[in-house]
Amino acid sequence: MPDTKQDVLDMLRDLTELTLLEEGDPQSFRVRAYENASQAIATEATDLGRLSLKDLQKIRGVGKSTSEKIRELLETGRVAKLELLRQKYPRSLVALLRLQGVGPKALRRLQTELGVQSLDDLRRALAEQRLRGLKGFGEKSERKLAEAIARLEQEGALDRTPISVALPHAQRMVAELSQVTGVTHASYCGSLRRFAETVGDIDIVVAGSNPTAVMDAVVALSSVDRVLGRGETKTSIVTQRGIQVDVRVVQAHQLGAALLYFTGSKSHNVKLRQRALKRGWTLNEYALSELEGGKVIASKTEREIYEALGLPFIAPELREDWGEIEAAESGRLPQPYDALSGDFHVHTSLSGDGRASLEQMVKAAIARGYGVLALTDHAEGTVSGVSREALLDQRQQIQALQKELGSTLRLLHGVELNVGPEGQLDYDPEFRQRFDWCVASVHSHFELEREAQTRRLLTAMQDPSVRMLGHLTARMIGGRPPIQLDLSRVFAAAKDRQIAVEVNGALPRLDPGAGALAEALKHDVTFLLTSDAHDTSELPLIDFAARHAFKARIPGSQIANTWSAERLSAFTAGR
Repeated sequence: MPDTKQDVLDMLRDLTELTLLEEGDPQSFRVRAYENASQAIATEATDLGRLSLKDLQKIRGVGKSTSEKIRELLETGRVAKLELLRQKYPRSLVALLRLQGVGPKALRRLQTELGVQSLDDLRRALAEQRLRGLKGFGEKSERKLAEAIARLEQEGALDRTPISVALPHAQRMVAELSQVTGVTHASYCGSLRRFAETVGDIDIVVAGSNPTAVMDAVVALSSVDRVLGRGETKTSIVTQRGIQVDVRVVQAHQLGAALLYFTGSKSHNVKLRQRALKRGWTLNEYALSELEGGKVIASKTEREIYEALGLPFIAPELREDWGEIEAAESGRLPQPYDALSGDFHVHTSLSGDGRASLEQMVKAAIARGYGVLALTDHAEGTVSGVSREALLDQRQQIQALQKELGSTLRLLHGVELNVGPEGQLDYDPEFRQRFDWCVASVHSHFELEREAQTRRLLTAMQDPSVRMLGHLTARMIGGRPPIQLDLSRVFAAAKDRQIAVEVNGALPRLDPGAGALAEALKHDVTFLLTSDAHDTSELPLIDFAARHAFKARIPGSQIANTWSAERLSAFTAGR
């Protein structure tokens, strides 16, 4: 029976999404109740399996009805209400919410009036011009929907799973399979291990002495919706979130070859096999071995295989055939970053969406060994925004805390300003300039044309208070496409005005994307890796920002978090 926090969080996420479709209102009581419960459970340290119905109701944000569903899940492995909603709204339909301009009410109308149940159904309806006859739709709506589909196709996001969904699934499965008797290793591979923004499926490699026990465990996983096929050493399943997972079992001495093979990418592996052939060897998922005679050269670890092929170890994030093998040959392989000195985008419970106090966030930052922390609660221009009076009170608290901390941790009193459609910022110029650190971010008006969006950011960047651009393109991977920008002009302005560009580590964002980061490299922009944390448990998200930036080959010299304390202090002191 499921007894983990992740099972409950998965259930609440599905209930939130499907109830949103059912009621058509993101602010409905039930939708908000599930969202609040999810936030509460995410920070709950107690083993949920040990909590009674009454104990669950004592958790702030978890009501009676939600508590009953949690107990139902923990005791039976299913939730009747959720099963009914899943039947009514199949995954193929829910996936259409990724399209910009398709909200829950519009999707319900497409389903009930046009019989749309999938992307293919929607494409047919658009081709036949049937949407323009629906209330709330028209020729313009048809054109915008077609453009939204084209954008997601161009980004490769259609029919793929965002990393924010795939990674927690993979981590939980790996943890469960690691407990199977005889298993000595389990890890996810494929594009997920390469830290791709979206994945087609999940590959898991297990090393163990009892393949049958592993296969039994795979089909018994609580997240399994159906089994596609089962063999002696490979089983394929589809999860309740619609993700295909392929699990393979190898012997311990084959683990390195299997990890290398199933991590990919395909073109990276092809080049490795070509190197092997030049040496009279062959490379497959079992070993690097001689073509004649079959003597094994290396197979236990990836490092041994790379070394035998005359290469240093190449990190999984880099294995995309983007020149990493040539860089490895010439000693120019990018290296992971040194320890990060601080975080420059962090929220507290003062923000409407924050879940930890100022003191809790500071304590957690000290535990991570930080030397600097910027507290950047939302300004008044967003739903979760804070009044100037509340921010002035917070400033006094921060000053008092700083006296207690001394040189242990340098606190910056910051704010996340909202960039309006014309580039306007929250509060007045004098008030903004009294902050130590101002982040400027787009939170609305995502549909503006490229020139208007570009002008919007360039205008905001003229304000002397702005020190960093937050989640630059405002994208949500697999959901909201990036706003359209002339990136060359934005990055040139950032360089000219010494404004840092954030690399946001929140998995739904990982913003800017790979293409935008590649453009930024041409302009020698200064980056800051951040967590955009809203709770102490989210501070480690900065490590995802580091992996994302490393994959994009951003050198440590351009990441201010890796600089010396003196250089970083000079940069944050102001222009």
